[in-house]
Amino acid sequence: MAEPFGDARDWFLQKRFGMFVHWGIYAIPGWQEQHQWRGRVPADEYITLKNQWNPVHYNPEAWLDLAEEAGMQYLVITTKHHDGFCLWDTQQTDFNTMNTPCGKDLIRPLADACHARNFPLGFYYSIADWHHPNCPNQGRHHELPGPKPGDDPDLMKYLEFLKAQVRELCTEYGQLHAFWWDMNVDQHVDPSINAMIRELQPTAVINNRGFDDGDFGTPERDYEQGIEEQRDFDRLTEACQSVGMESWGYRTNEDYYTDRHLMRSIDRYLARNANYLLNVGPKPDGSFPDEAAGILRRIGKWYHAVREALENVVPASNLTQNKDILLTRKDNTLYVHLVNDPRTHAVKLDPIHIAPNKATLLNTGEPVEFAVELVPSNHIEHKPYLRLRNLPVNDQINTVLVIKLEFDLPL
Repeated sequence: MAEPFGDARDWFLQKRFGMFVHWGIYAIPGWQEQHQWRGRVPADEYITLKNQWNPVHYNPEAWLDLAEEAGMQYLVITTKHHDGFCLWDTQQTDFNTMNTPCGKDLIRPLADACHARNFPLGFYYSIADWHHPNCPNQGRHHELPGPKPGDDPDLMKYLEFLKAQVRELCTEYGQLHAFWWDMNVDQHVDPSINAMIRELQPTAVINNRGFDDGDFGTPERDYEQGIEEQRDFDRLTEACQSVGMESWGYRTNEDYYTDRHLMRSIDRYLARNANYLLNVGPKPDGSFPDEAAGILRRIGKWYHAVREALENVVPASNLTQNKDILLTRKDNTLYVHLVNDPRTHAVKLDPIHIAPNKATLLNTGEPVEFAVELVPSNHIEHKPYLRLRNLPVNDQINTVLVIKLEFDLPL
């Protein structure tokens, strides 16, 4: 199991569920946050989107209200995505929100709202940049096919620009709790950049997509093979997922994931001692799509009911041979997470052969039947095991069931 930091970054081990926000001028066409690259939009055409940028319904307090309703405990926002458009009043480029009909720094009011609530804030920053003239674009993944007219590809010059922007973000918006790099296409190594962030923002955890290995790993969606089979992680981990399948930014006709799929995903990581960032893409006006907000509210109803099984607990799945479930533990209490589709209304917890004093379905607060007994499928070992019975798997089909088992002594 990953060890604590032993310093101001330990907040990351207590606040496990966060909101990820992808927002920028790509919300205007409402197709995907990589609209310029994936849609093959010419650069001189794409940049004109800034002339329509005016999020009149942007309300950071409403964002935080929804995050808290969903059970989220920190927030990470895209200050600059791959298109190079910046949401703050940067002095390093004019391709920013100040030079639009909006004319406002959009990071400052969010930072102020987070600080007022003691709600940890993190900044996402894309190393790839399709706008800056010095950023090498050579047609590799997440790059334009080649330099634009007037470009002067030079990684070292671009990194000076990047460092200046990072310094702005780390000195002008108060305390930061995370810095979230993305898309180091060149795989350039420079530990001094993260060292600067740590010097300026000692509370900030830093992910592994930047210029060194960072503080934690970042599995994304379901792309990393084998990670779903791990029962625990050997380093700090923060998984990330979006509410929609096709986009992280706002998409007008998004294919939204089911509530159950997202609940399972959240539970699978938190029950294995990882953090989780669930992303939503605001509309061009700054409000959240109704469908996405509805998903977050329904997840919140589930999360608040089962959160004691996910926070301040330790992974305990080694206590059972049942690979369809995960276990977490706190002192004398064991939590059973039905993260896979229940095939029956019973759950076997072999080789546990001790009955709890009490069993409760956290989703509803109702008691759960249990017995230590021999069942036919255990005839070879011929041993009685703890079995949970008559779970409401058909009545609670669109959720993840979590059962609380209270024992006299730790298992």
